Amino acid sequence: MRRYSAFAIAREGVRYHQGWERAWKSPTPKKKYDVVIVGAGGHGLATAFYLGKNFGITNVAIIEKGWLGGGNTGRNTTIIRSNYLQDPSAAIYEKARSLYETMSQDLNYNVMFSPRGVMMLAQTHHEVRGYQRTAHANALQGVKTEFISPQKVKELVPIMNINGPRYPVLGALWQERAGTARHDAVAWGYARACSDMGMDIIQKCEVTGVDQADGKVTGVQTTLGDIACDKMAIVVAGNSGHLAEMSGFRLPMESVALQALVSEPIKPCMDVVVMANTVHGYMSQSDKGEMVIGGGTDAFNNYTQRGSFHHIEETVRALVETFPMVSRLKMLRQWGGIVDVTGDRSPIISKTPLGNTFINAGWGTGGFKSIPGSGWAMAELVAKGEPGPLAAEFGMNRFTEGRFIDESVAAGVAH
Repeated sequence: MRRYSAFAIAREGVRYHQGWERAWKSPTPKKKYDVVIVGAGGHGLATAFYLGKNFGITNVAIIEKGWLGGGNTGRNTTIIRSNYLQDPSAAIYEKARSLYETMSQDLNYNVMFSPRGVMMLAQTHHEVRGYQRTAHANALQGVKTEFISPQKVKELVPIMNINGPRYPVLGALWQERAGTARHDAVAWGYARACSDMGMDIIQKCEVTGVDQADGKVTGVQTTLGDIACDKMAIVVAGNSGHLAEMSGFRLPMESVALQALVSEPIKPCMDVVVMANTVHGYMSQSDKGEMVIGGGTDAFNNYTQRGSFHHIEETVRALVETFPMVSRLKMLRQWGGIVDVTGDRSPIISKTPLGNTFINAGWGTGGFKSIPGSGWAMAELVAKGEPGPLAAEFGMNRFTEGRFIDESVAAGVAH
């Protein structure tokens, strides 16, 4: 694989850009692989990448029923942060955030990571106490956050109205090295690196059945034929329950649609990410000038990827008091993504009842920010057959043992 560089851009400019290679191959599936990863989103591709990089396992197929990165990886609001309350959550999200810092260099692909800072507004006295507690927990966890005053909030975000009559800003939990990245570029960068290792990325290949013998998976049936494997990893986000049922077990989670929308492009006016949990809305400004707005999940289980009008109304109405300028913007487009939500709002990275099958699911609204940390932990689980330190607390058995990792507040506005 030819490295991307300033010299390469100059060279191809002289050649009218005729010499660029394909970023990744589109091979025909082989009959058997050491590992089959179902799901070519960010988490599946990251799992494959770290299997190759950390453990030298490259006879891997990443199969995707749609197109690469076409699920939640391409349908999120790109926020990256690690200011979670519980120790296991903070550890894996901070691992992910630190890997995002060097991802462009590690993958030789610009993922446009922007550590612009993320603030979570405290607009009730209950939130003030909760975020101060989280700041103390983060200090013990080695995650750099701080609770800042309303005046500091106004200094960082001048367009904000901090004196709203219903929900005044009483402070905020501020993480300076949090931020955003380009979601498509994360998937493309991992895909390019995996393909260069010799892994097969197989798109338009839907799993229709799972072959088993003696309590283990022996292969998968797909629309492109049967593929045998020694191990299988399920990394399909909102469709996890469906694939688990196909494999013969159930998951303690539900799938719902999460809505987001963007405005027309405007001049730069906000260079941080703001989350307002009390009013259920969060907002940042993209590199193109659009205001990227997110809200809550649908109140009913569904698998739709379409937007719905009531979410436009509720989310924008919630933000207007804190950001009056939103009332003057035209909304450009809206979409939805299928998120899988567990009872304690924490993910599952776990062995399954099938001896050689592993699952990575339940990230809810926190999937994008966790991609590299999730892939790192999942790769270790698949390679060794047992979870490492990052994944140890996220097993499926915690729900039967009562070891919940309660992140119903820290997980964000959608929970």
